[in-house]
Amino acid sequence: MSALISIDSIPHRPPFRFVDEIVEVDQGRIVTRYSADASAPFFAGHYPDHPVMPGVLICESAFQAGALLVAHRLGGIKADGKVPVITRIGDARFKKIVRPGDTLEVEVCLDDELDGAYFMTGRVRVAGVVAVRVTFVAMMADG
Repeated sequence: MSALISIDSIPHRPPFRFVDEIVEVDQGRIVTRYSADASAPFFAGHYPDHPVMPGVLICESAFQAGALLVAHRLGGIKADGKVPVITRIGDARFKKIVRPGDTLEVEVCLDDELDGAYFMTGRVRVAGVVAVRVTFVAMMADG
């Protein structure tokens, strides 16, 4: 893991942080983990008889990992008051249900960078099986 970033390098905080640890990171790829705690409030109301992690929150785990990758590329936390934001979401594919207690391994790869826009692909796996694949774009915006 890089000494330049930590999970606090993005503005997200519990209960809306979906990254528990950074497993590895380089200039073009990051791998993070998130444990879907059974006590998380979203499980209580999202299919309460058969709890399922909402797909949008699974995607959010990839977006937050992508924001960490951008922070790494920019050399860590910047004092310029800018924060990473998602400007486009595309081609989200949901392939496996995520249940309470599952551990998400999130891999985000940088596909391209153009004029401050970071084009990325995220793959979220549970037990080695892809649960979600999503493409997205992040940019830095005024905080």
